[in-house]
Amino acid sequence: MDVPRLRTARPRGPRPVAAAVALVCSLALLSACSGSGPSSGAPKDTTQQAAVPVARSGDDLQGDYQRVIKDVLPSVVQIQAASDLGSGVVYDTAGHIVTNAHVVGDAKTFMVTTANSKDPLSATLVSSYPAQDLAVVKLDKVPDGLRAARFGDSAKVAVGQIVLAMGSPLGLASSVTQGIVSATGRTVSEGGSDGGTGATLPNMVQTSAAINPGNSGGALVDLDGRVIGIPTLAATDPGLGNGTAPGIGFAIPASMVKRVAGQIVRDGKVTDSGRAALGITGRTFVDGSFQAAGVAVVDVKDGGAADEAGIRPGDVITRLGDTTITDITSLSEALAADRPGQRTKVTYVRDGTRRTVDVTLGTQ
Repeated sequence: MDVPRLRTARPRGPRPVAAAVALVCSLALLSACSGSGPSSGAPKDTTQQAAVPVARSGDDLQGDYQRVIKDVLPSVVQIQAASDLGSGVVYDTAGHIVTNAHVVGDAKTFMVTTANSKDPLSATLVSSYPAQDLAVVKLDKVPDGLRAARFGDSAKVAVGQIVLAMGSPLGLASSVTQGIVSATGRTVSEGGSDGGTGATLPNMVQTSAAINPGNSGGALVDLDGRVIGIPTLAATDPGLGNGTAPGIGFAIPASMVKRVAGQIVRDGKVTDSGRAALGITGRTFVDGSFQAAGVAVVDVKDGGAADEAGIRPGDVITRLGDTTITDITSLSEALAADRPGQRTKVTYVRDGTRRTVDVTLGTQ
């Protein structure tokens, strides 16, 4: 776990705005420097010099920002679900919109405001997949000129890359913040509070772009105008009264977004998550009688990985591979780092006796 506590970037309800708000993007200005030494009578060096890249000027970078915002913002929408509000990204021109599962919650119908629509448009839930905190809704009537976003390649996302976060933070539709990719491959757990689904999410993109309540389900975009992630979480700092920790936000990578949304659009549900599973229902367990702390197995799925390995209800899992399991969150995080079909060892306690078995992981 990379941060002690996370919360979903979604407000508990829409917040009215009393005055018009101007969209502002701060700019990291770069300048090209050139110079020459003092004149001398020495012979001029005529040997070929290596080409030196010219730094981008502030005007160039500002132009990139403005171009990307103009191209992508029409594909980012605001989603109103009952008393909750979040963001979404247009997935295709048929009217499918991908967002976070915690944005849609238990609702089945929504009001969606696009960047170009004068009035909210009605939409209906296609399917929600809380295990990855993703969902797809579909506009009941597709407006003219609906523009689908372009999704990038998660494998090409690099630390230090400039990114823009687009969405409706605090109900301010079509807002943009900027930052960089701070890290990739993070595994984070939402917890079940503050509107989260309680999911453990692997391979997350960490960004310094401001992620505020209402950004959930929006777009994290590179300077080529491609969506590289769906902003989902903001870290909280206990030292700040559990307020949002500045500059630490997380986005679901585009590869997972495309995988989940593509299956929902095609099949109406997720048929292959690509995530490893033990095939158990468990709960955090501590019992001083045999000094075991781990995950107590409550139920075992017939034919699942645990069932095939001989794990039974009542067993307490204490280790998965090289990871010590102390609670349900640590087990979820350990599984998030593995793949279906992978062979690993599971250590568990049964009747006070510690045992280790080989397990072939299944699919969540």
